[in-house]
Amino acid sequence: MLTLYVIKNCDTCRRARKALDEKGIPFQVHDLREDGLSAPLLEHILHRVPLMEVLNKRSTTWRQLDDEEKENLDANSARELLLAHPTLLKRPLLENGDEILVGYRDGDYDSL
Repeated sequence: MLTLYVIKNCDTCRRARKALDEKGIPFQVHDLREDGLSAPLLEHILHRVPLMEVLNKRSTTWRQLDDEEKENLDANSARELLLAHPTLLKRPLLENGDEILVGYRDGDYDSL
C-alpha cells in the first residue's frame, strides 16, 4: 500500500489525494501535523530522498527562521529543525515501495 505524507490543509496535498482517489489507487495518509514526524520516520524518508530535496525553503516556517539559523544549517541542525517543525518537510511525499516522490504536479501519478 502507498503512503502519502501530507498536511491536510495544504492545497497541493489535497490535489495529490484527489489524483490518487480518481485513479482508484489505495493509499494511507500520514498527516505530519497530526501524526507527527519521528526521528525514525525522518531517517526512513532521508534514506530514500536527499535532505536538501525534502527541506521546504518556500514554507512560512522557513521564512520565519532567523538568518543565522538558515546560514548555519548543516545536516544535523536540519534534521533537528525538521523534527521540531514537520511543516518544513516538502509535501506531499508519496512512498511507493523503496521510492518516495516529492511534491505533486498534475500528471505526476499517471504512471502509478
